[in-house]
Amino acid sequence: MSRALFLRPDGPLPAPVSTVELPGVPLPARGKVREMFDFGDRLLMVASDRLSAFDVVLHEPIPGKGFVLTACCELWFELTRHLVANHLLSGNPADFPAELRPYRDALDGRALLVRRAQRVDVECVARGYLAGSGWAEYRDRGTLAGEPLPPGLRESEQLPRPRFTPAIKAPSGHDRNISVVEMAALVGDTLTQRLQALTLSLYDFGHAYARRRGIILADTKFEFGLLGDQVLLIAEALTPDSSRFWPADGYQPGHPQPSFDKQYVRDFLASSDWNKEPPPPPLPREVVEQTARKYREAYLRLAAAPGAS
Repeated sequence: MSRALFLRPDGPLPAPVSTVELPGVPLPARGKVREMFDFGDRLLMVASDRLSAFDVVLHEPIPGKGFVLTACCELWFELTRHLVANHLLSGNPADFPAELRPYRDALDGRALLVRRAQRVDVECVARGYLAGSGWAEYRDRGTLAGEPLPPGLRESEQLPRPRFTPAIKAPSGHDRNISVVEMAALVGDTLTQRLQALTLSLYDFGHAYARRRGIILADTKFEFGLLGDQVLLIAEALTPDSSRFWPADGYQPGHPQPSFDKQYVRDFLASSDWNKEPPPPPLPREVVEQTARKYREAYLRLAAAPGAS
């Protein structure tokens, strides 16, 4: 099924794709969600339908999820070029290396050809609202990323100002939040300040853009790379995998919010007795299908004209 057919409001769910194999093409890395194929100074970034929750890849793929992630990346990379350069070269299979010609149908709508950059090994998180691990830290210690917040804030409440809360990306196991001071010790003060400013600028832009389309961007994470002295936005940007998207109508702080992201899956898993270590429990079919529809709705709202939602 084509991405265009799935990304219709009433589009059918496609057959899920757990892995993408391209015989004869080097695969330097297989992430939780994406396969990265090596073309020297370029990489082919292919989004599967795998889903990770609590840093564990689940057994059941989400139909069409890779289509949504790729479409979101193309949308946001284009929208944010005025803020920071990014690594995207093309999402058109006709522009891909010649050896990929036999695989164009499988790659169409899932793959992006990108510039290879040296990844900065810190996830750059922006939080505008108290949710997830940020809410848990505040509830327990009154802080966010180790910095104090005003007393009396409620779950899902908007922060007085967005906060930069970096994290260490773990190849396996659970990612770990770190302080800005710890980040500076890892990558240096100058780069830390630069990435903090870029992260908050991207969040502010994304929050305003999404809000005009009926979505609250509660928090999100970015990854950056270096190409010489140039900082590039890499990997993904403002997708339902990397962000919390809440419907603006009905937003009310004081409790968890409904969402257009994988929080629906997290909530199901949290209601089980799973200890958040592999292996994960199976997802019921209705959870898989509803998650696919939530991802699609997130993209359709974001891609719509302001006020169209």
